[in-house]
Amino acid sequence: MVREQGTGERSEVVGVTLEDGRMLSVPLTWFPRLLNATAEQLADYELSAHGIHWDALDEDISVEGLLAGRGDRTRRRNPVV
Repeated sequence: MVREQGTGERSEVVGVTLEDGRMLSVPLTWFPRLLNATAEQLADYELSAHGIHWDALDEDISVEGLLAGRGDRTRRRNPVV
């Protein structure tokens, strides 16, 4: 389950609670698409057995990746100069 952390201000972390009770939170800086998203965009997610998906943001976070300490693995193209 995804949960917000913090009170009254935009959270700077994404937190999940696993079925076994473990709680993980990672900084949004690990996921630039989420860091730059609006609160409304962040709230529009889907959960699956494998992780969290934000369709409008084209972002997926796997539980496996969180447990391994991996952030965004999207390959970015270098700008053409």
